[in-house]
Order: sequence, then C-alpha cells, then structure tokens
Amino acid sequence: MKISKKRYIQSFLLAVVLLAIIRAFVLSPSKGGAADVVAPADSIVLGDTIGEKMLAEVEEEHEASSVEENDAPDDNLRPNASSDTKSQKASDDGFIPHKIYSVPSYARTFPDSNDVQLVAADRWGVTPVENREEAERRKMELVYVGSNPYFFVDKLRSSIPYLVPRASTLLQDLGRNFYDSLQVKGLPLHKIIVTSVLRTKEDVARLQRRNSNATPNSCHLRGTTFDVSYHRYIPVAPPGEERRLVRNDSLKWVLSEALRDLREQGRCYVKYERKQGCYHITVR
Repeated sequence: MKISKKRYIQSFLLAVVLLAIIRAFVLSPSKGGAADVVAPADSIVLGDTIGEKMLAEVEEEHEASSVEENDAPDDNLRPNASSDTKSQKASDDGFIPHKIYSVPSYARTFPDSNDVQLVAADRWGVTPVENREEAERRKMELVYVGSNPYFFVDKLRSSIPYLVPRASTLLQDLGRNFYDSLQVKGLPLHKIIVTSVLRTKEDVARLQRRNSNATPNSCHLRGTTFDVSYHRYIPVAPPGEERRLVRNDSLKWVLSEALRDLREQGRCYVKYERKQGCYHITVR
C-alpha cells in the first residue's frame, strides 16, 4: 500500500506526541523507579537537543559580541577548554589532564612595545654589534643558542644565534615550561621555534631596505631579545613513531599560558606581533 507524504508526516507527528506523553507521565520521577532509568548514550531526546542547540547559539552570539576588533580572528577561536585535551576522566594510572584556557586577549596580555622593551635591553644587553665579524670577536659576552631539547632555531636570515646569558636562560625556561604544560594537559610534546635572535647593525640596515617598519634602534641589537613563532612547532617523537595530531591553535593557547606566567613573574616583556606571527620577547 502506497502511503502519501501527508499521511506519513501525520503518522510521524503522532508518534512524537505519544513518545512525549509516555516520557512525561510513565517515566516521571513521581511514578517511582524512574530515577533509576538512564537513557542510552546514543539516544536522541528531541526537547534536550533543541534546548542544547538554542543554548549553544546564545553562547556563540555572546562570545562573538565580546571579541574586540583588534583581536580578531585569533581571540574569537579561544576555548574554555580545548577539544585537544583528553577527557577529564582519570586514566588507568590516575592521571587527569588539565584544561587549556589560553589568555583573555593576546594584544592586552602581551602589550609591551619596543620603547618599553628597550629600557630592559639597554640595562642587560651588550652594546650594538656592527657586523658578523665583530660578533665573532665578542662571543665572550654572548651565549650560543643553537637548537637543543627545549627549542628549535629556525633558519636565520637576518640574525645570528647568540644571546646574553640572562636571555639564554629565559629561552631555556620558556621551552621547558612549555613542555611541562603540554604534559600536564595530556598533549604530545612539541618544541617552540625561535625565528630571530641577535641582529647586527648591518642586519637591521638590510631589513629596513625591505621593511619600512623595521626600527634602527631594535632590541635585537643588544642580544636580550628573541622572537618565537606562535604558528609553527616541531613535534618531538622517536623516528617512525606515530604521534597524535594536535591543532596549532591548541599549541598557541598553551604557549600563551606559559609565556604569560613568565611575564607575570617579572622575567620578561612580551609583544604580540600579529603581522610577523610571533611573540617578541625581551629579558628583564
């Protein structure tokens, strides 16, 4: 027997109403014993689903309205707890991963301009180096910061991998703290990537020819300052081992927490560089 579309819809709606009546009266807690009834995890309750969707839409509208224009598009992606974090249930060994919260706003949390950082650079840094040859002669004042277990130094085109000892210690601690944060949040280990370190006067002059915004009085001249990418990371794993994939956004949120802690401890100044895709960090 062929059922018309209208008759099919009427039958479906009648079934929904009957199920709603059964749920309201037969499974009501007041009928006794219903408190022990638990819906299967994959069951669908129409009323609850609609309510959850409405609540999600309200929360999304509220979050979108609270994001400032100068923080988009990064800040409107920030979660209360990252989906990359494992379930908050304890594992067999009792480990419970911590949630990822990031920071309220990158621009407001890391606002330290070049003028602010320059004061610390003048205090702790070396006098500006003229060129690469002079840098070689002044290695007694500087520490080599090649790639190591805690960070990776990118291919440097406009700087050389040297810092004053105080800044080198800060970089080591940032890499180590980032490791610790990843572990307590149940995420695979990744190295941060250093994209710029000590610049000579010749390096700065070349940068100014390509970039009119490059400042001639850069903190990078003093060996107190380094840049760390927030878009790219190096996975840490034995050769051939498969690693669980982690979104770069989640790693950026964890890095921002570690960097905020060091800044609040009075150990560094930090500028969030949107166009360059990095954190500009000077030791204090």
